[in-house]
Amino acid sequence: MDFLLETVLRRAISRGGLTVTTASGRTFSVGPDTPTAHVRFRTALAEYKLLLDPELTVGELYADGEMTLERGDIADLLDVIMSQPVIQPTLSSRVLYYARMAVRRVAQFNPRGRSRRNVAHHYDLDGRLYSLFLDADRQYSCAYFEHPGQRLDDAQLAKKRHLAAKLILDRPDLSTLDIGSGWGGLSLYLAEIGRARMTGVTLSTEQLGVAKARADEKGLADRVEFRLQDYRDVPGPFDRIISVGMFEHVGVDHYGAFFHKVRDLLHEDGVMVLHSIGRSGVPGITNPWIAKYIFPGGYIPALSEVLPQIEKVGLVVTDVEVLRLHYAETLKAWRERFLARREEALRLTDERFCRMWEFYLAGSEMGFRHQGLMIFQIQLAKRQEAVPLTRDYIAEVEEKLRAAERRAATPLRLAGE
Repeated sequence: MDFLLETVLRRAISRGGLTVTTASGRTFSVGPDTPTAHVRFRTALAEYKLLLDPELTVGELYADGEMTLERGDIADLLDVIMSQPVIQPTLSSRVLYYARMAVRRVAQFNPRGRSRRNVAHHYDLDGRLYSLFLDADRQYSCAYFEHPGQRLDDAQLAKKRHLAAKLILDRPDLSTLDIGSGWGGLSLYLAEIGRARMTGVTLSTEQLGVAKARADEKGLADRVEFRLQDYRDVPGPFDRIISVGMFEHVGVDHYGAFFHKVRDLLHEDGVMVLHSIGRSGVPGITNPWIAKYIFPGGYIPALSEVLPQIEKVGLVVTDVEVLRLHYAETLKAWRERFLARREEALRLTDERFCRMWEFYLAGSEMGFRHQGLMIFQIQLAKRQEAVPLTRDYIAEVEEKLRAAERRAATPLRLAGE
């Protein structure tokens, strides 16, 4: 087993450097550079599992303690592994990739009941867990870093401001739908700073309770309504629609229905902004570990899978922006915050969960750094005249929103703080 493991790793690691200690006690290094991580396998079975299905089992072995780090941390290890040009280093892993590709539409089939169960799996965890690593507004999506070194809270505020500008809230009381409203931060911002009348829908009971409490706390309950409701059941119409970090849970076979619904919900002069994780290459599959443990039913689409569905329903794409490393920096900040408060997380969960969460944050970060993941923001309308002729208005509106933020009486806070 030692010989086979070393042979595979020497073929796979062509960038960076890695030291490995096997279950038998043998130590070797692979890669052209000085090793930045030293991994130890506790059992021969762990080595066998890794060789058979590395995409699934790396995370399982780490979470279960069958694979530990003697030097560096899990982010250092994944930085080496995920920066390699060879993604499937063994025959079995290649076969499993094509098998998962063949059944990916089944895995992404998300009718109403399954969608709610999938959301509950991730978002209905103890809310205190998320407060350990998110910003004060609990923005659980990619921040918008206006300059290197910007604080996470400021970058998340910049994200909300950037999206609000693209929504073109050019008059008060525009009826606005937030699909996937989470803990309510974006809806509350659009109501308070953008002067919109908001309807936010979520499938998470945990998030719904927090969002409603925050609206009451801010005195915005008359301008913001949060509902436990599937987007497919929302009546319209609306002047504006926003969706951030929800499209990844729709599933490829439901994209057509999603944009049909958007078209039906929009007024004739309406505007929508869709913010989603995407892949810059060809269509693929959800990482099997992420699909099993973190986001069941989730999928990161390629633009080639999204834009044709928009075209088919007759909506006009009025702007597309790609944010490249913004999510990598967001995830790095989340991971550092989580590690700084790991003892608190341990009291809320257990050691296996904490190791799983570390792997999730580190692996996601490296996906954005090395494997072509990005964020796309697509602005849609029914009529091409619904938005200005040039993008200059975005920066101009952002300045106005900054001024409105300064005039706001108090910053938004989490319910109970």
